[in-house]
Amino acid sequence: MAVYVDDPIWRWAGHKWCHMLADSEDELHRFAAIIGIHRLLYQGPPKTSAPHYDLTGLERTRALRAGAIACNREEIVAVFRRVKVANGKVHRPGVQKLRLVERV
Repeated sequence: MAVYVDDPIWRWAGHKWCHMLADSEDELHRFAAIIGIHRLLYQGPPKTSAPHYDLTGLERTRALRAGAIACNREEIVAVFRRVKVANGKVHRPGVQKLRLVERV
């Protein structure tokens, strides 16, 4: 399992921000806790299609020191595509979808 961070290029609220993704959601949360990022800052389905945390440049530095892999834009997009949840929906085993039946 691995954790990935891209370059902090997104400006917001006076900081430069980047993304932190991981091969699994459990690994992502475990790593965030290790570097001191609170779980309330998590972003994931159904609001976003891929589980991730947004980090400031300083938090990115902590992540790299703790073992995260630095990625360029193309690499982080590839990770995003690999870990994203289809249609932004979380799969819940045992929950069946209701089918609408057209009435004639």
